[in-house]
Amino acid sequence: MKKIVTILIAVMTLGLASYSVKADDTLTLEWIDLIPESERNQFDSTGMPAIDHSGNTMEQSKIGSVRQELNGSKVKIPGFVIPLEGDANIVTEFLLVPYFGACIHVPPPPPNQIIYVKFPKGAPVQELWDVVYVIGTLKTESMSHELAETGYVIQGTEIAEYDDM
Repeated sequence: MKKIVTILIAVMTLGLASYSVKADDTLTLEWIDLIPESERNQFDSTGMPAIDHSGNTMEQSKIGSVRQELNGSKVKIPGFVIPLEGDANIVTEFLLVPYFGACIHVPPPPPNQIIYVKFPKGAPVQELWDVVYVIGTLKTESMSHELAETGYVIQGTEIAEYDDM
């Protein structure tokens, strides 16, 4: 009987160990993954709100919410960088957006399609002109900047070269 209990404890421990490894995995996200499934019909394939009949093209649409269950997840997401803080060599804070020109051309995407990235160690500027992967901890936290309001914040730990394979 003692041997069976020891085996059961060992199996349970291995099960917990494999769970913790899975819990540390990085989620690779696409931009659509930031939109709650129940709201995705309100957006087109680029993550912009479906047809806005108001004619108001200068204002950022606040349509859509964030996915609270992603809060605290380690994620990897591709996007374009709009530098906010840093110098000629490194950027320490930036907006990550789903397509080139977002936030520069009006209107910016909705808040759940813009991520404010804090990258304390700095990212080299030359790596930021093309699509890159940003890896870090995602928070469902709003940030307001003169360019746009964001629905998410990433505490960035790594910038990786984009590979669409």
